[in-house]
Formats: sequence, structure tokens, C-alpha cells
Amino acid sequence: MTDMTVGAPHSHLWRHALPLLLGNWLQLSYNAIDSIIAGRFIGQNALAAEGIAGPVMNLVILAITGLCIGAGVLMSEAFGAKDFARLQKILANMLMAGFAVCCTLAFAGILFANQILTFLAVPQEIYAITATYLRITFLGAPFTFCYNALTAGLKSVGDADTPLKFLAFSAILNAVLDLIFLGILRFGILCSALTTVVAEAVCAGLALYYMIRKVPALCPQRQQWQFQRDLLKQILHYGGPTALQQAIQPVCKVLIQGQVNTLGVSGIAAFNAVTRADDFACIPAQSISSAISTYIAQNRGAEKPERIRSGFRTGIRLEFCYWLLIGSAVALLRKPLVSMFVTGEGSEDVIRLGSQYLSWMAAFYLFPAMTNGVQGFFRGMGKMYTTMLGTFLQASVRTVCTYLLVPHFGIIGIAFSCAIGWSTMLLYEVPYYFITCRRQKLP
Repeated sequence: MTDMTVGAPHSHLWRHALPLLLGNWLQLSYNAIDSIIAGRFIGQNALAAEGIAGPVMNLVILAITGLCIGAGVLMSEAFGAKDFARLQKILANMLMAGFAVCCTLAFAGILFANQILTFLAVPQEIYAITATYLRITFLGAPFTFCYNALTAGLKSVGDADTPLKFLAFSAILNAVLDLIFLGILRFGILCSALTTVVAEAVCAGLALYYMIRKVPALCPQRQQWQFQRDLLKQILHYGGPTALQQAIQPVCKVLIQGQVNTLGVSGIAAFNAVTRADDFACIPAQSISSAISTYIAQNRGAEKPERIRSGFRTGIRLEFCYWLLIGSAVALLRKPLVSMFVTGEGSEDVIRLGSQYLSWMAAFYLFPAMTNGVQGFFRGMGKMYTTMLGTFLQASVRTVCTYLLVPHFGIIGIAFSCAIGWSTMLLYEVPYYFITCRRQKLP
């Protein structure tokens, strides 16, 4: 456990953000490797099936993650106040309520998988294997929630290293199982889905075992496993808006993809390549944001307002330094980055379009760095509706601008749409930051 209410802010923020960053990069890398294994050993139909089921499960996973992020802020406040009884009650109520909801959601997903795929207009030739894959992956939702809930507890007390170890083990286990059952035994997409569920279950089990053995201060006592209406309301108040906020982004991406599809094959391929670069570029900014949230929530719980603004300013400086690093790297390596994803006939057009996009985005990555920093402040202060509204504004403006600019500027119009959306978010949140500091009397 790490007490962020004492000591230098920059040390706490950097130590907490680095494991989160590595964990997110590991997850992105694993997702890419999983797709490569499925495509090479099972075939393009399996790869297409995973691609269709992926966005559906991403909505579920992002909602779960958002709920746990919100509850994690509550737990950070309790830890900062050294109120371990309250921390344990929050974790117990979140686990009970969330597990029940996820089990219900998994049952509904299995039951209505055909209706979901019909709505998505899945081609008949891959309909059956997609339905099988989707049903099995829905079984993993309760395990995914348990892992996220338990690691949210660990992160709330400043331990971001241990969840990284669990995630690394899970990713390696999943990859090894895929290679054995898909590459060697050729069992097909059924085993591809099962290995994912097994890895999620093992990850949740490791987190539970570690918490019981190494962090007993987090473990709820027997009498605390009771539903408490006031705590559930607070968890929903913090976690509900964050869950909705997490779900906004994939919906936005689906709408934007509709306009991207008008750019032709080269434009679609270029956009799919550069969005992977966008993910790797923006994830670290989100990791720093999570560290800011934990730091601020702990100090708010400890009633040390004098540390809040200094910690936030340190976090913003970290975000700015990160942008200088990633922006320079993308600007210099934009062509090699796009070249990794395409070869053969027509690749020149894809590389040219992708490079044009990344040359602008290298500068525009400053905006998500700043928006994530400000979002981290509001989340740590418990203002979840502010962060949700900011994300909604950003996503809405970005989507509208994409439809207005792409017909005239092509793929570059998407880059400018992103910048306009992020700028709108800052225009709303930055003035409100100063209003909040004044109202909360933060020195």
C-alpha cells in the first residue's frame, strides 16, 4: 500500500502511472497477438468473427471498468481518511452488486446472441461461429468484473504494480493456450473463446488470493457482506456516470467508421492502421490521469487540500512531457508506423494517407494529454458527472465534425475533428476547474 497523502507528488504520480501504462500497453499488444493467432491458425472467418464480437464485448468491459473506476475513487477517499472499515464495506457492496449484475448480463448475452448478431447484419457464412464465440465470451463477464473490482481496491491504496503482474500472467497464459489449442491441436474458434474465459478466471483468482494473503486490510469481514443502500447509491453515483462515459467512446467510433467507409479501401485501411497508433499514443495519458485521480482522492479523504492543486499541476506537467515525447516520436516515425500494418499492392496509398494523418496528430496529441489530466482532477474530486459531460461533448463534436470535414479533406478531416472535439472539452472543463478550486477553497 502507498500513502499518497505524504511525500513528493511527482514521485507518487510517476510510480503509480508507470505500471498502469505498462499494463495498458500489454493489453493492447495481447489483443493484436490474439487476432494474429486466430487469423493464421483458424482462418479469416474466425478473425472476422472475433472482429464482430469484439465491439460488443468492449461495451460490456468498458462499462465494467467505468463502474470500478468510480468505486475506486470512493475507496481512495476512505484510504486517505484511514477509514478501513468503510473501504472494506465499499469493496464488499461493489463485489456483491456487480457480480450479480454481470451474471445477469452474461445470461442475457447468451440468450439474445442471435438477436444481437441479426441487428449487426452479420453475414450468414460466419453467423454460426460468431454466435458461438460471442456466447462463450459472455461467460467471462463475471470474472472480468471480479478482476477489475479487486484491482480497483489495490489501486485505490496505491498498489498499481501487483495488477500489472496479474495482467502479464493472464496475457501470457492466454497466448500459450491459444498456441497449443489453436496452433497445434487445431481445435477452432470454440477454444479461442474458452482460453480467453479461462485466462480471465485465473486472473480474478490470483487477485483474490493475493488480497487475502497480502493485503488483509482490504478484505471485508464476514459481517460486512451485507447490502447497504447508502453505499450502493454512492457507488452508483460515482461509478454509473463513469461507466456511461466509458461506453460513449466506442459508440462514437462506430459512427465515425460509417464516414470512414466512404473513403475507399485505401482510406479505410489507413484509418484502421493509424487508430492502432492512436491507441498506443493516448493510453499513457489515461494512465497518468488515473494516477492523478488516486492521488487527489486520497488527499481529499485525508482533508489535505493544500496538496491537491500541487499534485494536479505536477500531473499536468507529466502529461505535457509525455506529449513532447510521443509527439516527436510519431512525427519522426509516421511512415514506418503505418508500414508495419500493410504490404503489397496498394500499400503506397495507405502509407501516404496514414502518414498525412499522423503528421497532424503528432501535434494534436497535446489535447488528449491535457483533457486526460483535467479529467483525472475532476474524477479525484468526485465530480463524475462533469467528466461524463466533458466526454459527451468531445465525442459529439468530434462525430459531427467528422461528417462535415471528411467529404472535403479526407482522412485529415478526421484528425482535425479529433482536435476540435478535444478543444471543446477543454473549453468546458478548464474554466470549471478554476470554479471548483474556488468553491472548494483549494489553496
